[in-house]
Amino acid sequence: MIATACLIAVGVISVSALMNLYRLGTGPDVLDRILALDTLAVNAIGLIVVIGIWFDTSLYFEIALLFAAVGFLSTVAFCKYLLRGNVIE
Repeated sequence: MIATACLIAVGVISVSALMNLYRLGTGPDVLDRILALDTLAVNAIGLIVVIGIWFDTSLYFEIALLFAAVGFLSTVAFCKYLLRGNVIE
């Protein structure tokens, strides 16, 4: 039962990631591409968590937490670079 639910979730998240990749490639401006990259990171986190549930191990949850922190920091850095022209003042 849980394997079927995880398989369906992986499929849905994969389709969502493909849609984000399309937006990343065809975004009309840089801000849309940054948002698509951030959403792609959220999809990757969801995929990692579902795989962790599927394999019944807690290691994947720690990896997802680290990936969330890196994804958040990269989005903030991209936005700050666009706003001010540099990341570190």
